[in-house]
Amino acid sequence: MDMERGALGGLRIADFSRVLAGPYATMLLADLGADVVKVERPGAGDETRQWRPPADEHGTSTYFLGVNRNKRSVVLDLSDRRDRERARALVAESDVLLENFRPGAMERLGLGYEELKERHPRLVYCSISGFGAGDGAAIPGYDLLVQAVGGLMSVTGEPGGEPMKAGVALVDVITGLHAALGIMAALRHREATGRGQRVEVNLLSSLLSAMVNQSSAYAVAGVVPGRMGNAHPSIAPYETFPTADRPLALAVGNDAQFAALTTVLGRPDLADDERFRTNPERVGHRAELRELLGERLRTAGADHWSAALLAAGVPAGPVNTLDEAFAFAGRLGLPGIVTTSPPAHGGESRQVASPIVLSASPVEYHLPPPELGEHTQDIFGDTDPGSLD
Repeated sequence: MDMERGALGGLRIADFSRVLAGPYATMLLADLGADVVKVERPGAGDETRQWRPPADEHGTSTYFLGVNRNKRSVVLDLSDRRDRERARALVAESDVLLENFRPGAMERLGLGYEELKERHPRLVYCSISGFGAGDGAAIPGYDLLVQAVGGLMSVTGEPGGEPMKAGVALVDVITGLHAALGIMAALRHREATGRGQRVEVNLLSSLLSAMVNQSSAYAVAGVVPGRMGNAHPSIAPYETFPTADRPLALAVGNDAQFAALTTVLGRPDLADDERFRTNPERVGHRAELRELLGERLRTAGADHWSAALLAAGVPAGPVNTLDEAFAFAGRLGLPGIVTTSPPAHGGESRQVASPIVLSASPVEYHLPPPELGEHTQDIFGDTDPGSLD
């Protein structure tokens, strides 16, 4: 196999992570050409292999398939001395190690950063945790828990209603993005200095950073935001509205767009109404504005209004289901679903396309998500621990 392909060709990552944040980070890097060797436990492997339904036609969890393409899988029992030696040999041939064990676990296995950096000073060592390696080290890092204690659920849901989680494990994804960025920064530093370093990211800090305007409202002005449904605390109209058939999202970001909206709706007078002339005034009279816009929007369907408003330069669109979202991306010529090659299990593996587009070194889909331990023999062979092919 050619492991020198892509923007990150020639880079090897020893991936000791599982579930979502770590595997998402390493998949992003694998899509860009890194050789990712996924270390899994014997028997069950990554927990997400068992997270089903749904599954593909071969019974493989779609959760696992969604974040593990372009990787090679090896099985190592890290409680076994011989396999720990194999793990150290893998690290010796790697540029990056990524792990998301409980803080302290890798140290107990003889794979901690302080020990490895002495042997491998160029190693970039990335640790992902739920709540850091200090007082929060013992708290399990599950996405739902972080959404709850990190404040995201407090601003998600209807006013006066039950706090709600996001419809996807958003904190894990955000943390994976931060991990990938931190790894790339550390590799750039290594280019300049010849030395690796430790990269640490945690779910709670990643969420607090990703809540951007809501976090800033508290940090700067002491404002503790609450649930507003689909409305925005600082922009109006910026929410969903009922139409004759299904909800429509309006994202009006400036006064010119608001004037265009009122013209399309046949109420140009609203743009000159002293309650709605500027965004702060519209935010202050949100309820009246919503009622007036809703009267017009309920006279036709979401697709009608979306087409008319987009033609006038007003950001608007229906609330799509996921199949409709993929179809929409296809109509725009954007990548949606791709297939990996060579085929997995005797058939093609359908994957969600990477959102990263590079003109000179594009993303490639050269390996399907691996079977458990599929590449153990290829990488370790029958040789003594410490040898890699």
